[in-house]
Amino acid sequence: MHDQLGDGRSFRAFNVIDDYNREALGIEIDFSLPAVRVIRALDQIIEWRGVPMAIRCDNGPEYVSHQLAAWAEQRGMVYSLSS
Repeated sequence: MHDQLGDGRSFRAFNVIDDYNREALGIEIDFSLPAVRVIRALDQIIEWRGVPMAIRCDNGPEYVSHQLAAWAEQRGMVYSLSS
């Protein structure tokens, strides 16, 4: 998600939601959320909840990166982009 502050600066929100029970597992908000930051947030959630069988992401630039796909593959997760 993204939005804009009153002064015109844009910010992004990275929301992690369990598709099965619609539980919010994490939210990261900043002016920039590169793939490395997304991976760090996901690693923290995995420490708390365990490794999921699959993750599904939208097509934002940080999620389309090969870095995130490689991270998921290393952990044995199915990685898909929603259309």
